[in-house]
Amino acid sequence: MANSDLNMFTGQQRSNWIRLRTMILLRWVAIVGQLTAITVAQRMYDLQLELGLCYLVVGLSVIGNLVAIFVFPENKRLSETENLAMVLFDLLQLGALLYLTGGLHNPFALLLLGPVTVSAAVLTTASTVLVGATAIILVTILSQFHEPLRTVQGFHLRIPELFVFGNWLALVIAIMFIGAYSRRVTSEMHSMSDALSATQMALSREQKLTDLGGVVAAAAHELGTPLATIKLVSAELMDELSDNPDLYEDAALIREQADRCRDILRDMGRAGKDDLHLRQAPLMAVVTEAAEPHAHRGKFVHYSHDPDAGSELNQPAILRKPEIIHGLRNLVQNAVDFSNANVWVETDWSAETISIRIIDDGLGFPPSLIGRIGDPFMRKRRSTSDNQQRPEYEGMGLGLFIAKTLLERSGAELKFANGPEITIPNDAQTKKVGAIVEVVWPRDAIDARHGSNAVPIGLNQHITN
Repeated sequence: MANSDLNMFTGQQRSNWIRLRTMILLRWVAIVGQLTAITVAQRMYDLQLELGLCYLVVGLSVIGNLVAIFVFPENKRLSETENLAMVLFDLLQLGALLYLTGGLHNPFALLLLGPVTVSAAVLTTASTVLVGATAIILVTILSQFHEPLRTVQGFHLRIPELFVFGNWLALVIAIMFIGAYSRRVTSEMHSMSDALSATQMALSREQKLTDLGGVVAAAAHELGTPLATIKLVSAELMDELSDNPDLYEDAALIREQADRCRDILRDMGRAGKDDLHLRQAPLMAVVTEAAEPHAHRGKFVHYSHDPDAGSELNQPAILRKPEIIHGLRNLVQNAVDFSNANVWVETDWSAETISIRIIDDGLGFPPSLIGRIGDPFMRKRRSTSDNQQRPEYEGMGLGLFIAKTLLERSGAELKFANGPEITIPNDAQTKKVGAIVEVVWPRDAIDARHGSNAVPIGLNQHITN
C-alpha cells in the first residue's frame, strides 16, 4: 500500500477526530459535579470552605465553556494542540479546586486520574507524558500545600501523615500505570483499526481490478458486432470499387482499421473474459497467477505439488476469490523479498484439505517474532548487514497482516516457521531453508466442485424482474 494511503491512519490525525462539543459536554458534567460537591459539603456537613475562591475556580470552567460555545461552531474538531490545552486546563482547574478543599485529604483527589486517562486515549504519547508529569507535580504539591478542611467548630479535618503519603504514592503509581495501560491498549486498537482499513482497501482495489476486467470484456463483446458489420460492408465496397483506385484504397483502409480495432479489443478483453467467466481454476493455475507479478524479479520461483496427493491432472479446481489471490501474492512477495535466490511454492490436497506451502532460502523469520507474525505494524530492529542486503525494503508488518487476514477470511489457517537444512532436488548442494508459510483450507471452503461451491460451468443465471 502506498504511503499516501496510510497517512490518513496516523495517530497524529486521531486527535482531530474529537469534537469540541464532546469536550464541552464533559466539562459541563464536571462543573455540575463540582458545584454539587461544594454545596453538599458546605450545607450538609457544615464544612467551612473558601466559597468565593471555589466558585471563582469553577466559574473559570463555565466561562471557558461559554466562550467555546459562542466563538466556535458546533462541528469544530480539535487539533492536537487544542486538545492538549483543554485537558491541561481541566487538570489545573481541578488541582486548584483541590488546593482550596484539603489537597490529598480530600477523597476527590482521585479525579486527577481523569484527564490523564483522557489524554492517553486521544492524544499522542508525548502529550500524554506531559499531562501525566503535570498530574504528578500537582499531586506532590497538594500533598504538602493546601487549605485545610475546617468544621463549623473550627476543627481541621486531617488524616494521618502516613495515609497522606500512601495516597500520594497510590496516585503517582495510578497515574503512571493507568496512563501507560490506557495508552498501550489504545495504540493496539488504533493499529488494528488501521491495519483492517488497509486490508479493506487492498481487497477493494483487487475487486475493482476484477470488475474492470469484466467491463472491458463486456465492451469487447458488444463492439464485436458493429466492427464485424463495418468489415463486411468495407469488403463489399472494395468489390464495388475495384475500378476506382482512390475509393478502393479508402475502403481497404476502413477494413484494415476495423481489423486493428478487433485485435485491440481482443487483447484488452482477454484478461477481462478470464475474470468474467472463470470464477474457478485449477489449484496450481491460481497459485501461478498469484505469484506471477513476483516471478521475474531476479529470483527463481519453483512450482510443485506433492506426488502423494495424486496426478497433476486430478488437482482440484478452487474458487478464484480476490482475497485468495491477493493474500497468496503478498506471501510470495514477502518470500521473494527475503530469499537469496530461490522460492518454492508447493501445493497439496487430500479429501479433507487443500494446502499451499511457500518456502524461501533466506535467513528465515526472527525466532523472537515468530509468535507475533501477522500483527499489524510490527517492526523489528534490523542489523546493518540486513539493511545492506535489502536496502529497498521498509516493511511495516502490513503485508503479512493483510495476507493473513484475507486468507483467514476465505477459511484458511496459516502457520509460520523456519525450515531445516535440506537437499534441493537436482542439486548436489545442501541448503538451509529460510521461512516457511503454510496455508491450509478445509476442502469444502474453496473447492469449486464440492459442497455449496459446486456450480455447473456454463449454467446461465435466471433473470428475474
